[in-house]
Amino acid sequence: MNMSGKSLFDKVWDMHIVASETEDVPAILYIDLHLVHEVTSPQAFDALRTRGLTVRRPDLTLATMDHSTPTVPINSLQELKVISEPEAFEQIIQMEKNCEDFGLKLRGFDSDERGIVHVIGPELGATQPGKTIVCGDSHTSTHGALGALAFGIGTTEVCHVLATQCLLQRKPKTFAVNLVGQLQPGVTAKDIILAIIGEIGVDGGTGHAIEYRGEAASRLSIEERMTICNMAIEGGARTGMFAPDDTTFEYIAGRPLAPSGTAWDTSLSNWRLLPSCDDAKFDKEATLNISELKPMITFGTNPGMVIPVDGVIPTPSATDTGFAKALDYMQLEAGQPLAGTPVDIVFIGSCTNSRLSDLRAAASLFKGRKVADGVRALVVPGSAKVKRDAEAENLPAIFQAAGAEWREPGCSMCLAMNGDFVPAGKLAVSTSNRNFEGRQGKGARTVLASPLTAAASAINGVVSDPRPFI
Repeated sequence: MNMSGKSLFDKVWDMHIVASETEDVPAILYIDLHLVHEVTSPQAFDALRTRGLTVRRPDLTLATMDHSTPTVPINSLQELKVISEPEAFEQIIQMEKNCEDFGLKLRGFDSDERGIVHVIGPELGATQPGKTIVCGDSHTSTHGALGALAFGIGTTEVCHVLATQCLLQRKPKTFAVNLVGQLQPGVTAKDIILAIIGEIGVDGGTGHAIEYRGEAASRLSIEERMTICNMAIEGGARTGMFAPDDTTFEYIAGRPLAPSGTAWDTSLSNWRLLPSCDDAKFDKEATLNISELKPMITFGTNPGMVIPVDGVIPTPSATDTGFAKALDYMQLEAGQPLAGTPVDIVFIGSCTNSRLSDLRAAASLFKGRKVADGVRALVVPGSAKVKRDAEAENLPAIFQAAGAEWREPGCSMCLAMNGDFVPAGKLAVSTSNRNFEGRQGKGARTVLASPLTAAASAINGVVSDPRPFI
C-alpha cells in the first residue's frame, strides 16, 4: 500500500477497509479490538440471542465491569446486592451471564486485571499502534494515545461488531493540533486539553479525527497523551491520536497482551511506518503554545466553558441565553474570579485522570497536609493494577493521612451511577471529563480540573491554583 502523503489517521483507516465508502453506502471497517462493559452492552447481547448469532471473535473482545461497580470493598454478590442500586446490580449480574453465554473472558470482581475499560486496555498491552478499537463508550478515543484509531459506538453498533467484527463508518476529516513550547510547573496534560477545547469550542472538532502533533506533543508521556485523547470527544472530534514513537514502544513492551519475540520485531517495524508523512495534508489546523498555559478550570456546564484558574468568569452576550443559564445553574456570576469559591467535594479519578502518574501528582500535594474541614475528597484508582502499584508506593497512606478516602477501582463519581455522587447544589472539583448538568448527580455543580488543581482545592477548601504548592 502506498502511504505517501498520508496522515496517521489515513494510514490506519486505509489498512482496515473491507469495502470502500461510496456516496450511498459507508465504508465497512474491520475492527481489531472491541472493548465491552456492563452499561452499553446488554441490549447488544439480547439482539444476538434474538437473531441466533454468536460472537465472531471472542479473542478480540475485552470485557470488564466499571461503570456500575461500587468503589467500596465487595466480598460477595449478596453484599453487592445490598449496597448497589437495583439497576446497577442487574447490569453487573447480566454482564456475568452475557460473557458466560457467549464465551468471553470477563475481568470481573475476582480478576486482578479489573478496572476502567480505558485504563486496562493500555495497561494490559491490548491497545497497540495501528489498531482499530471501538467500545460503547464515547471516551474510547483515549486509546488513540498509542497511535490506535479508537472511537465510541452506539449499542446497535456494539451488536454489529460482536457478530461480524466489522462496522459501517463514514470517513472523518482530519484536524492537526500542533503543540509547541514547554509546560511550566503546576501545568499538566489536563490543562492542555481543557485549553484546546476552550479554544476550538465543544463543536470545533465535529466530523474530524484530531492528531496532536509537534515537538511538545512528542515529549508527553503515554499517560499524559491518554488524558488528552480521552477528551478529544469533548471538543466534538470523532477521535484523537498521537503518532507512535519510542515512548509508545517502551510503554507497550512486556505487557501481558503485547507481542513478543519475533512478533514484537515485526510489529515494531510496522508501527514505525505509521506516523504522518512530512507532506501529509490536514483539513484543519490549530496551534497551542503550552509555554504560556496556566492551570485551567471549567466554570459552566460544558468543557468548553473554561478559564485559567486565576482568571475571571467571562460576561455573556445579551443574546447568549445558554451561557447565562449555565452560570445560573452553577450559582456563579460573570466578572468574578472562580478561585476562592468554596468547595464541597473533590474527586480524583475517572478514565481521564486515575492512572498512577495522576495519583502521584495528587499525593505530592497532599503529603504533610490536610483536607480542609467540610470537604470530602475521594481518590479512586482506575484499575486493580493502579491500586496495587499505588499501594506499593504507599500513596494511599498519604491520602488517608490527609483525610481523603481511598477507594476500590471503578468509574466512581464520574457519572453517579454506582453509589458515588455529588449531592444537589454541592460544588465538586473533579478530574473527570464532563461537567454537564446532573452528570455527577442531580443538581450537582462540577468544575473540571487537573489532579494538582483538585488536590490544592481540597487542601484549601476553595477553588485554588496549585502553583503555590509546587
